Amino acid sequence: LLSRPPEHEKPPAVANGELRINGKGKKLRKPRTIYSSLQLQALNQRFQQTQYLALPERAELAAQLGLTQTQVKIWFQNKRSKYKKIMKQG
Repeated sequence: LLSRPPEHEKPPAVANGELRINGKGKKLRKPRTIYSSLQLQALNQRFQQTQYLALPERAELAAQLGLTQTQVKIWFQNKRSKYKKIMKQG
């Protein structure tokens, strides 16, 4: 017979990129990503070329910059949103 550890001893589960204490309760978010000036420069440069990256392009850019593909994807999503907002204003 294998004994399971009590509920309160389980390691936190990760769901949708957010750390959770247990199945319920408050979410512990991952700390906000701080991009270096070199990373931002490369991301902005790439955004000027194209606002959308194909999967292989995203993987390559992430590897070059030492970021995860998710970080690159979200940066581009946020940048597009910000860009559209600015264009709307004038």
